[in-house]
Amino acid sequence: MIREAPEDILTIIRSFVPDTRKPIATVRQDFAAFYHEFQGEIAGDIRQDRFAIREDLTGYWISVPESKATDRVILFFHSGGFTAGSTNDHLGFCARLARAARASVFSVDYRLAPEHVFPAAVHDAMDAYRFLLSNGISARRIVPAGIAAGGNLVVTMLIGLRDEGAVLPQAAICFSPIVDLLFTGESVQQNTDKDWLTPARLASIKSGYLAAHDPADPAASPTYAQLRGLPRMYIQAGSHELLFDSISAFVDKARWAGVPVKYEVWEGMFHCWQLFAEQIPEGREAIAGIGPFMQSF
Repeated sequence: MIREAPEDILTIIRSFVPDTRKPIATVRQDFAAFYHEFQGEIAGDIRQDRFAIREDLTGYWISVPESKATDRVILFFHSGGFTAGSTNDHLGFCARLARAARASVFSVDYRLAPEHVFPAAVHDAMDAYRFLLSNGISARRIVPAGIAAGGNLVVTMLIGLRDEGAVLPQAAICFSPIVDLLFTGESVQQNTDKDWLTPARLASIKSGYLAAHDPADPAASPTYAQLRGLPRMYIQAGSHELLFDSISAFVDKARWAGVPVKYEVWEGMFHCWQLFAEQIPEGREAIAGIGPFMQSF
């Protein structure tokens, strides 16, 4: 198991980052190995149950003993740049979320690009929310949460549900969310040497997920959407992320629209540092922060 000082972990992560120029099947295998390498050993007290949301869409109930402390459900969307990632890759992270929130996690294996380009993943996220409602879980008990690409799906799902008049949840959580697929902001260049995410990877995310679609479409990039009427949000970003400026701009716009946002900037942290909680205390502390947030509403 990798256990290094915080100042060394970024160099190690970079050495494991998959080459996205490879065939997509290989990229997904490499990303799965990458995630597993840093997740840590999966404790035996995690329960995982598979459910079919649709014939082509699967979700997994993940619970730990602490999940019984509340009737809340975290509706979780994984990272992977819309082209990779799965519940299995994020099982350790989901378990940490469940313990911190003292809740069950329903993790969605949404369809991936380039086989299923935008807006397939957004539709999957909305269907997963409707699935929970149809199974007797009220909106007030559901807390959508996502990391990176999954954070994008949290917000775009909420916008889509709002626009169709659905009952929204009370709150949502986003870790290092991708909110602007134009990838604007000076931090994209200024933080190149401070993050494991690269400008080349951002370009591959845009082309793989959107194909020829306009990256400024509000349904894909929530920064350009009307945000009024969305529920309260808890957003975390690292000051060394390439995406830092775009996340901060989104937070400003959401607040101007009247959305209550709890925004935490973690100094010196890189993209999705929460996934590396096994290696760095800042990851564990960031995840622990959702406990007080969940108790605040």
